[in-house]
Amino acid sequence: MCVIGNGVVVHLPGLFKEIDGLESNGVSCKGRILVSDRAHLLFDYHQEIDGLREAELAKSFIGTTKRGIGPCYSSKVIRNGMRVSDLRHMDTFADKLDLLLSDAAARFKGFKYTRDVLKEEVETYKRFAERLEPFICDTVYYMNESISQKKKILVEGGQATMLDIDFGTYPFVTSSSPSAGGICTGLGIAPRVIGDLVGVVKAYTTRVGSGPFPTELLGNAGDLLRAAGHEFGTTTGRPRRCGWLDIVALKYVCQINGFTSLNLTKLDVLSDLPEIQLGVSYKHTDGTPMNSFPADLGDLEQSKVEYETMPGWNIDISSVRNYSDLPKAARQYVERIEQLVGVPVHYIGVGPGHQRCGTITVLLEYTVIVLCLTSAEATDSRSESSFNGLASLEYHSIHV
Repeated sequence: MCVIGNGVVVHLPGLFKEIDGLESNGVSCKGRILVSDRAHLLFDYHQEIDGLREAELAKSFIGTTKRGIGPCYSSKVIRNGMRVSDLRHMDTFADKLDLLLSDAAARFKGFKYTRDVLKEEVETYKRFAERLEPFICDTVYYMNESISQKKKILVEGGQATMLDIDFGTYPFVTSSSPSAGGICTGLGIAPRVIGDLVGVVKAYTTRVGSGPFPTELLGNAGDLLRAAGHEFGTTTGRPRRCGWLDIVALKYVCQINGFTSLNLTKLDVLSDLPEIQLGVSYKHTDGTPMNSFPADLGDLEQSKVEYETMPGWNIDISSVRNYSDLPKAARQYVERIEQLVGVPVHYIGVGPGHQRCGTITVLLEYTVIVLCLTSAEATDSRSESSFNGLASLEYHSIHV
């Protein structure tokens, strides 16, 4: 069973398109998806004003994917948003939607709104309401009942902690909480029932779009890393900025999330490099050390990164399935990361595909996978945004 929780903002045309795509390939979704009645609805107009706002910002744009995530969360926070449960009350649906669209028209001159637009949208959502009804559920109740029945639950997050609205490189962040705290608020799960937390981090650092990037590799070096890792945004296709692994940022996200272990992915991408660097500390412009990851972007942009240089291994490791079979230099790199961040690496990715990973298969009660650094889109990557509430039940073994 797949659960789209209360913390998600749901774009119904996009959801139905994905369902249609699955079913056209023989994958039935009937009885396998639940959508929270508390989840907020993301309308097409949210996407339109997302682009209008980005145009207003001109050179200081944030780098949104223009999927409407930010405007939808804005509607939620100012308390005029519409939720999935509103689809069950079509008698008041038009009035609520009118308020939303009128507000957008008053704010953005480029947004054209008429009563005909409202009428057309209401008719569309009447059809959507009928189709979505079998999927709608009180997922807070469902999740907690599943926990009480000791079912296996895997919660998976998109985005990354460094894009968290509170803890990321604000304002170059997403609009919600893709860190571990988002599990509780996004699914209605109590903190005490959360089990192991697995942090997913690349063997190097990437970022899409604008924002500070202390360990960024510019020029040919960054291009080579991007090409080797096929680093292009999953939603927009934009080339990702690439750089050395930022240990300062990684330690920071480990503190925030309380990871039990790390899944170090794409180690194979570094295989052709003669030397590899780790960004181990930041210093102020006057040479004094920074004791923590700075909130002030000015400090971050002006910081000087101190590096440790480690030898490369110059061997293809994509066929390796046991840790002991990795080259010595690769093992040293992994172990140095463990030493610096104080969290063990239990999983290592050495190439695309389910079989190209470390040979650790785990059986956990409640497992949470959290992305660590800014390895996803710069802001919002898909309509089921961020952490907030994507869960799957009946996972008995998890191969990372």
